[in-house]
Amino acid sequence: MSKKKIVLAYSGGLDTSIILKWLQENYKAEVICYTANIGQDINRKKIIKNAKKFGVKKIIIKDLKNTFVKDYIFPMIRGHAIYEGAYLLGTSIARPLIAKDQIRIAKKFKAYAVSHGATGKGNDQIRFELGYHYFDPKIKIIAPWRIWNLKSRSDLINYAKKHKIQIPRDKKGAPPFSIDDNLFHTSTEGKILENPKNSAPEFIFQRTVSPERAPNRPTYITINFKNSDPIGINGKKLSPEKILTNLNLIAGKNGIGRVDLVENRFLGIKSRGVYETPGGTLLVHAHRAIESVTLDRETMHKKDLIMPRYAELIYNGYWYSKERFKLQKIVDKKKNKVNGSVKLKIYKGNIAIQSRITKSNAYSVKKVSFEENKTFQKSNVERFINYHKKKLYYL
Repeated sequence: MSKKKIVLAYSGGLDTSIILKWLQENYKAEVICYTANIGQDINRKKIIKNAKKFGVKKIIIKDLKNTFVKDYIFPMIRGHAIYEGAYLLGTSIARPLIAKDQIRIAKKFKAYAVSHGATGKGNDQIRFELGYHYFDPKIKIIAPWRIWNLKSRSDLINYAKKHKIQIPRDKKGAPPFSIDDNLFHTSTEGKILENPKNSAPEFIFQRTVSPERAPNRPTYITINFKNSDPIGINGKKLSPEKILTNLNLIAGKNGIGRVDLVENRFLGIKSRGVYETPGGTLLVHAHRAIESVTLDRETMHKKDLIMPRYAELIYNGYWYSKERFKLQKIVDKKKNKVNGSVKLKIYKGNIAIQSRITKSNAYSVKKVSFEENKTFQKSNVERFINYHKKKLYYL
């Protein structure tokens, strides 16, 4: 009889290497290591080498970068999803895709369980497991951080030393911060950041320079849109992955996209994280700008009203929920009207809209002009005001 199988979401780093060894020690099952390449700093040779060190026979690394941007990030950008006024949901939006593909692998190899490395206090365990449940309600889920006896980072490091698992070091020679990265963002948590009185040290930033060190001359860039999605930069058509990659480089070297946030986790704990979302920050600014000249007031205001809930659903792990699907339909209702280009000026951490170009007739130069014209009947304004005076007493 063949061994039972467990599919582990595996990065090749310290935490998931420890989980791999722990699963082998505590479950009589073959562990399949699965890595979703969604644009993180990935070292294929290291992942394969580390997994083989523990006798793993099946090591799967799947390139999902284009899918990640096209089917997850772009829909979120269309909704202008920002959690608690600042967070562009870079970690939150990655988990549903990883969970979906991990279940695909589990079904392919007839695995009875899946496992992840999310901590017992964090949001990611919820995001992963709601995704697992959506695609396979019956699969067993193994969440080591909730069940093992390793209660702290120190326990983890001692376990790693015992089993000769390599412990990486940060730039100061100490055990690393908790870092998550993908094509959309980098997040850094833990250590001195846990106390909100401490400033974030400059060395933790992975993909953005400080605004002070950014170039002394502004950078100009044009983002082209079709059906509400970015399709190119400066008139050159690019794949979703390439668009975000290029925007990350341009924004990062100009100090764009840093956020230091104390957020409210779904489990009720407050946590402090430092986020870098350079290209995504440009996209949100540009997308709002192109909508301003292509969509009517009611549609834009409806989107603004639902955005906090839409963002909260993503943050809490409900990407595959009926409610999120319903809100996405509202977000996308008139996306076919959102076409054109937006030129941005980027300078030392700041973004300024330079121009909005579209063939849409939603914005009328004649109507808003201060020059006298016959396209807008000012005589109707008094009647409009009188109507709303009556509504004062009923709203």
